[in-house]
Amino acid sequence: MKKFKNLLVITIVGLLMSCGGNSDKSKSSEKLSGDIKIDGSSTVYPITEAVAEEFRNVHPDVRVTVGVSGTGGGFKKFYRGETDISNASRPIKEKEAKLCDENNIDYLGLSVAYDGLAVIINPENDWVDYFTVEELNKIWHPDAQDNIKYWSQVREGWPNKELHLFGPGTASGTYDYFAEAICGKKVGTRGDYTASEDDHVLVQGISTDKFGLGFFGLAYYEENKDKLKLVGVDNGSGIVQPTLETVSNGTYAPLSRPIFIYVKNSIKDRKE
Repeated sequence: MKKFKNLLVITIVGLLMSCGGNSDKSKSSEKLSGDIKIDGSSTVYPITEAVAEEFRNVHPDVRVTVGVSGTGGGFKKFYRGETDISNASRPIKEKEAKLCDENNIDYLGLSVAYDGLAVIINPENDWVDYFTVEELNKIWHPDAQDNIKYWSQVREGWPNKELHLFGPGTASGTYDYFAEAICGKKVGTRGDYTASEDDHVLVQGISTDKFGLGFFGLAYYEENKDKLKLVGVDNGSGIVQPTLETVSNGTYAPLSRPIFIYVKNSIKDRKE
């Protein structure tokens, strides 16, 4: 019922294909209609949007909409019964699961992939070659607000220029994961940064600011790597760049994590 299974992304296709009723051999030829509403994490968005596009090709009369309101915003819509599938870059929280129970939302949680959090700078930045976890903590910890304002305060030899920080808002699962991995559980981050649930805003900010620094999902960096510069992270065992291999085998630590979708169990029984 609320059991996690490690499945390939193709599973999402199967879930969508089953939305119209029984999954027998004649299913592919059955004409389906109606709506499937998906919302949540911007990190998971590219996966579900790609799957939704394939599904629309097979069943053009089904309206599949994929929104982006962040993991927390997506779960709000999910437990209110406003969506059928919720994209999440963190596991569902206890209070969110409780609200699902209270609203009779029965669901299946699926770990669909692994993602790395990319630490990003402007391509004109020629002084940063990597960050240590300690340096990221020094920059992003709540105690850094009003105290760590310049690049020169992070590492000796870096320019005496203002740090301009960009990152997801506090409703984002990406924010939650980064804050816990870098600053500590229930610590959060400094609040004086440009925050947005829209990764386009973060890309725009960092790509146009030589002194910008930010973080978001690796998949979104891949879509915008012509505008940005990716930086490796040293957790004490050497500098590691986030790649498909280092993220999936856990060597890109502590900034690699599973990502999820949550699906209403009732969706598979809908006929339209």
